Amino acid sequence: MSDIQTWALIFVAASFALYIVIAWRSRVRETKGFFVAEQNIPAVANGAAVAADWMSAASFISMAGLIAFLGSDGSIYLMGWTGGYVLLALLLAPYLRKWGKFTVPEFVGDRFSETVRSVSAVVAIIVSFTYVVGQMSGGGIVFSRFLQVEQAWGVAIAAAVIFAYAVFGGMKGITWTQVAQYTVLIVAYLIPAWAVAQTMTGFPVPQITFGEILAELNRIGAEFGLPVYTEAFTARPQIDVFLVTMSLMIGTAGLPHVIIRFYTTKTVRGARYSALWALIFIGLLYTTAPAVGAFTKLNLLSGVQGAAVDALPSWVQNWMATGLVTVGDGVQTISTISNNPESGADLIINNDILVLASPEIAGLPAPIIGLVAAGGLAAAMSTAAGLLLVISSSASHDLYFRYVDHHASESRRLLVSRIAMGLAVLVAIYFGINPPAFVAQVVAFAFGLAASTFFPILLLGIFWKRANAAGAVSGMLAGLVFTATYMIYTLPVFGTAANDHVLGISPEGIGTIGAVVNLVVTVVVSLLTRPPAHEVQEMVENIRYPAERRTEVTPA
Repeated sequence: MSDIQTWALIFVAASFALYIVIAWRSRVRETKGFFVAEQNIPAVANGAAVAADWMSAASFISMAGLIAFLGSDGSIYLMGWTGGYVLLALLLAPYLRKWGKFTVPEFVGDRFSETVRSVSAVVAIIVSFTYVVGQMSGGGIVFSRFLQVEQAWGVAIAAAVIFAYAVFGGMKGITWTQVAQYTVLIVAYLIPAWAVAQTMTGFPVPQITFGEILAELNRIGAEFGLPVYTEAFTARPQIDVFLVTMSLMIGTAGLPHVIIRFYTTKTVRGARYSALWALIFIGLLYTTAPAVGAFTKLNLLSGVQGAAVDALPSWVQNWMATGLVTVGDGVQTISTISNNPESGADLIINNDILVLASPEIAGLPAPIIGLVAAGGLAAAMSTAAGLLLVISSSASHDLYFRYVDHHASESRRLLVSRIAMGLAVLVAIYFGINPPAFVAQVVAFAFGLAASTFFPILLLGIFWKRANAAGAVSGMLAGLVFTATYMIYTLPVFGTAANDHVLGISPEGIGTIGAVVNLVVTVVVSLLTRPPAHEVQEMVENIRYPAERRTEVTPA
């Protein structure tokens, strides 16, 4: 066993043991503890849990790799995800926490109707499944490289650990486990970034120093025939950059597994403060990611430029064993590089390996490389656990309890929740082993689906009293069908190339158009049908305003 494997195994085993111990000590026997952690989580801890829940494998593993290959256009992920979190924290989360209850479909059901609740529960399951696929795939990548385990077995091991601590403690166990996972992932992200910055620039703060290397990165990139790293709109059309950014923003604000985190605080004030803490915790990683992308790409290009295939750096050989780095047939010397398998470049590098490979590329010691492996798994597992809880709560609380056994006991409801989670894990394992795209793209699909379904309904449900059930269900279905149809059409399995995208709109950006479709259909149908009942309009007033500032709602 190599030093890297040994250190990776030490850090991964230690972190897994910690997660299981926390979950066991946080185990619950009531649905309130299982679904909303008894609404007793302090703001700082909830902020760390929100950050871990929200910063998935896409953030830790894939985002810096995308920035490395997209250059300036990679800012869509930084602006979209961080901007969306601010949108959620200011526009939706406090109002939903004031309303209370357990799930997003439960709010939608009270605000509109049971039919809308059922539709939103199904949509929550679809969105969460799409998202969890990316997390399982990211976990498999870490296992396959650092522990020399086949990706399929890596996905299964990660899923088993997630299932264990999620089943023990539900939201309570997941929350305190996510606090530990945030600590692991942020330490694992920052230490290598600081070390690389110190090595390359002589100063260990990457946010300050990475600008020094951009001119060199542009120069060496040109020798490989790559677009200018700092020039905008070289990787995507301008319209698509806008649409993807907006889709990620409003998709973030509509993600059920992030929204339910704000139900776990003691008060509405606690929800606001946890949002502030989460933004601080998230900012630590997101302000570092552009530097990691730039440093890693420069090290990568410098290390392989003009190299003979039989003299490539050892990290290339290590990652070739996973199938995520490949050399073209008959290539003798590396002169072109790409992240696109169909480009015909001499060296093809998957986006998802750059952060994980960054310490190796920079020649950092084995303990740091092993720490990064534990961080990647923490990022994937923290988000996957939250998503599995959404699937479980939607299936048991919003569907089974409402339509199958309305009088089910606490123990029976918990049993159904755990069975639903187990089934979800099995499906997630399959698609984690056979993902339809790279990690960040799969996650972007989930954001697009959330953008086109939940965000418009939540926004109108809180801020427009005239929105009714007929409009909500029509809008959600229209947004879902429109967005999902376009995404399926653009999958490579149907032979669709990037130049076949309608008006240059990528599947990651179509969620913005789907949200507009949803919004327009909801408004039009609501205006053409009866307004909501008087008590529903009063509920909207109660959510938004203190008693002394409410307006009198005239009965329809």
